[in-house]
Amino acid sequence: MNKENFLLFAIKEYENPTTSTQEEFEEDLKRFKYVKRWLKKYHESGDINSHLLLNHIIVILNCWNDAAIPMFFHKIEATYWPYLKSFLLYLDRIPEYPVTSLHFIEEDKNLVQVLEGSE
Repeated sequence: MNKENFLLFAIKEYENPTTSTQEEFEEDLKRFKYVKRWLKKYHESGDINSHLLLNHIIVILNCWNDAAIPMFFHKIEATYWPYLKSFLLYLDRIPEYPVTSLHFIEEDKNLVQVLEGSE
């Protein structure tokens, strides 16, 4: 996936039965920016609104199903991947097989504790 084919991929894989307009598709696509913004804020300040971020991630996963995983990792810088992986683990959205580079990204232990409610 690259910058040139990302939008085509997003259109092809989009599966939101409640959406019927281009504007609604674009609003769902903007959620990737929101996720990135919240992960950046967490990286810089340590503050996170985990419920809001979780909501955006769930909506994206509902709209693009498994195709959302490579889309996330394309749109979000590698610096934030451990945080993103923590959310995906919490949601049980990382498949056991095939083993990919995603499996070797260390999740953020603090964020895992926050998501599990132990902090």
